[in-house]
Amino acid sequence: MTDSHSSSSTALEEAPDDVKLAVDLIYLLESHAIDTDTALSAIDMVKHDLLTKKAASSSD
Repeated sequence: MTDSHSSSSTALEEAPDDVKLAVDLIYLLESHAIDTDTALSAIDMVKHDLLTKKAASSSD
C-alpha cells in the first residue's frame, strides 16, 4: 500500500516550477485566511507588475 501523503509530496517535488509556486501561493492565502476578493485583487496587481517588467526587459 502506498502512502498517499508521500506520493503527493513526490509528485509536487517533480511538478513544474509554476505548479509549485501556485501551490505555495494557495497555501499562503488559505493559511492567512485572506478574503477571496482581496486575494484576486492582489493577484491582478502582481500580474500587472510582472507583465510590465517583462515588457520592459524584452524591449531592452
